Amino acid sequence: MQVKNAPLWEQEVPMEQLEFFTVQSPCIGVCQVNNRGYCKGCLRSREERFNWLQMTPHQQREVIRLCHDRRRRILAAARKQQLEQEAAARPRQDELPFL
Repeated sequence: MQVKNAPLWEQEVPMEQLEFFTVQSPCIGVCQVNNRGYCKGCLRSREERFNWLQMTPHQQREVIRLCHDRRRRILAAARKQQLEQEAAARPRQDELPFL
């Protein structure tokens, strides 16, 4: 399910890939770099993207694991930020007026 206006890392963008390789590339066709140098689509670093075809299947699976970890950290940080914003918008108990 694709959510409109969701950040790219939360969108599911199916992309057909040919079955030539043991480990499919995590590329989803969104080739833009975020402020930390990772692709916004697959979350691979520049080196990981450029060296993908030279990597062994074991190395490729390790890169995919790292990408999943990066995605989890990004989503956790986004959830934490959202909770902090919601908490900041709520009045604190000691600030409520007595009735």
